Amino acid sequence: NIEPGDRIAFLGKNIDRYFELLFGCTKVRATLAGMNNRLAAPELQFVLSDSESKILFVTEEFFDIAAEVLDECPLVKKVIVIEGKHKKWTNYAKWRDGQSGENPGITTLPDDDVIQLYTSGTTGLPKGVQLTNANYTSFMQQAGTLDWAGYDADDVVMQAMPLFHVAGVNIGVLSLHQGCKTIVLRDIHPVVILDLIEKHKIAQAFWVPAVILMLTQTPGVRERDFSSMKNITYGASPITQDLLLEAKDIFGCKFTQVYGLTETTGGGTFLPPEAHDPAWGKLRSCGVPYPGTIIKCIDEEGNEVPQGDVGEIVIKSGFNMKGYWKRPEATEGAIKNEFFYTGDAGYFDKDGFLFIHDRVKDMIVSGGENIYPAEVENAIFGHPAVADVAVIGVPSEKWGEEVKALIVPKDGENPSEEDIIAWTKERIAGYKCPKSVEQIDVMPRNPSGKILRKDLREPFWKGVERRVG
Repeated sequence: NIEPGDRIAFLGKNIDRYFELLFGCTKVRATLAGMNNRLAAPELQFVLSDSESKILFVTEEFFDIAAEVLDECPLVKKVIVIEGKHKKWTNYAKWRDGQSGENPGITTLPDDDVIQLYTSGTTGLPKGVQLTNANYTSFMQQAGTLDWAGYDADDVVMQAMPLFHVAGVNIGVLSLHQGCKTIVLRDIHPVVILDLIEKHKIAQAFWVPAVILMLTQTPGVRERDFSSMKNITYGASPITQDLLLEAKDIFGCKFTQVYGLTETTGGGTFLPPEAHDPAWGKLRSCGVPYPGTIIKCIDEEGNEVPQGDVGEIVIKSGFNMKGYWKRPEATEGAIKNEFFYTGDAGYFDKDGFLFIHDRVKDMIVSGGENIYPAEVENAIFGHPAVADVAVIGVPSEKWGEEVKALIVPKDGENPSEEDIIAWTKERIAGYKCPKSVEQIDVMPRNPSGKILRKDLREPFWKGVERRVG
């Protein structure tokens, strides 16, 4: 039996049955732990063990890896096959339909954990983020006042993001809450996305910039019918101005950016459609705080920095997580005086719009100057031969670190190092420009679309005793 406070785990591709599990858990005061299906077996084993889940729900693509992991997870008492057939494990439909239809009569509480999502683990072991009824109530109340989250009942919503990611969960919950038809994508396939928009007359979608980039580069995209589209919401990683303007031109609908983290139930700031007019000068901003949310940029001593100065972004809101599951020290380090410390560096302009430079830890310190990779990437991305770009700091005897750009060229293009550097020097200060440029085939990203800078940096820092930046 599942008791209040127990965890159940889901390992699978996106599937509509996920939301049955979610609302079922909520009804009995249990918690659904979403597992990143792109993790390797040792990582999955860690997450499953850490969550202390009693039941594992799994789709057929992950039977083999689940069997491998379960040998080391004795707390899991039952495995239920939510899709497909397995000779040993329980069938989901049979299990579900065999239960009593009576209301369990359990009173849910605001502080009950409803979702436990794991951080991507780009630095160290993943941590379970505890999101509660109260967190989601606050998120729905605040987001519900904003245009991007206020769907009409006859809108068709595309749920495309992975369900182990807060954005994927939120879009599904928002659409169900408002009675919308929701199309759940199993995987990201650009042509399939374009087909579904036309077939189902999709009105609302959330995509990370990496997906938007793929769609804009899909052959024939400009011949597609996007007349049903009302709004595209995007976020989870930086987007360049050139890509944003190209996407606006192609899709011809409203665009809304949202900035938030798993630890803030995905909430934080939003850049409304009207601010996407280039004349506003806000295209590189992530917007203004949600109503009821306080956001500051602070220095290392915790003092708010002057308007225009870069500091760490901290957020105070009703949607801030309860904490990290069984990690009290990590929780205390992340939440201080009710503010969640994001690890992102940014500043507010005179109009109160927040601009994000980059992760604090990704900042490059070259010759005593702080350089934020996102700013350099934004300059390089406008180059007509560049499809994707990441900027990292690499060792330099003279400067401590120097800027290196790793680019994915567009098909048929082969831009020279000198051309990229010259292009960049025309757009940003010389000390921020890359000292070297290297071409790569594919840009490594985590499931939420963030560039894996740690993976890109590692080869250059091997054998270096002191790693600055």
